[in-house]
Amino acid sequence: MSGKEHRIEQESVDVSLEELYQRYRKYSFAIAYRMLGTVTDAEDVVQDCFVELKNKPLDDIHNPKAYVAKMTMNRCLNLLNSARKQRETYVGQWLPEPLGESAELPADWLERKDMISYAFLVLLEQLKPIERAVFVLREAFQYDYKDIAELLGKTESNCRQLFSRSRRILSSGESALEAQSSRNMNNSSRIKLLERFTTAFLAYDVTAMLELLAEQPVFVSDGGGNVHTVMRPMVVRKGVLALLTSRRVLTVLRERDVFHTVINGEVQLAFLEDGKVRETLCLRLTPDGEHIQSFYLMVNPDKLRYIHIGQKKQHAIKSNHQNSKNLESR
Repeated sequence: MSGKEHRIEQESVDVSLEELYQRYRKYSFAIAYRMLGTVTDAEDVVQDCFVELKNKPLDDIHNPKAYVAKMTMNRCLNLLNSARKQRETYVGQWLPEPLGESAELPADWLERKDMISYAFLVLLEQLKPIERAVFVLREAFQYDYKDIAELLGKTESNCRQLFSRSRRILSSGESALEAQSSRNMNNSSRIKLLERFTTAFLAYDVTAMLELLAEQPVFVSDGGGNVHTVMRPMVVRKGVLALLTSRRVLTVLRERDVFHTVINGEVQLAFLEDGKVRETLCLRLTPDGEHIQSFYLMVNPDKLRYIHIGQKKQHAIKSNHQNSKNLESR
């Protein structure tokens, strides 16, 4: 884990509810979004927390930040435990809701520095709710084990065990964990790779696509039962290659205008029709940044509400892809 451990410091409570809301709403949302993976649910958690504060004497709260964190975590854990049954009946694969840089969120919920990469968010789905809570507080917010134990009502020893178990579970996605702290260091190289992928994808270029794929790539798509898409994850290199170069699958993507856009703090791909985002494709790269390890395709319209690309940016980027789109029409 990078950085110093963070302790929840005692602070004055001689502030109004509005001041507490302005000070901690982003903090509460950052926790909730990492825990739940959906923007709407995270927003609801934040609102519920401050509604509770409205009905509670502020003089009874000795540490507002810790109190907000505990309220947020408790609501998230309750939602995650109840969501397990809902996700068992979810049509196809469930992926987190992507969050765009220009998303029109109330009061700019997340600053750019608070963004969590999409691949990292996907990895967190492997954890049980309490494991996820410990991991998020420790890894994302650098809390020490004493404060985590107090927030979650666990012992320090138990929290250490939960964090170690979480790290072991997520070990297969170590590159995504590393990328979370260094993702902005080589943005130009990432854009060049995205350009190469887009060109190969639009041209059905098997050779070029093969050069881009990692040894064991993964392709996952989420349509939520609303849009027809690939229902099961593709985990074999030959299968992923066939999927991405087939003239019968994913054809609608090649009919769209393709743009770069920042999703969860990283440059990714958005597919637009008449100026509206219809699909997004988030890529997780190998540690060396030379190949594509994972493809996460979001086609569920209910999870694309916070991805927007302005008209000026659309025109600026569109010309960069025109040559690639022309390859398909030849």
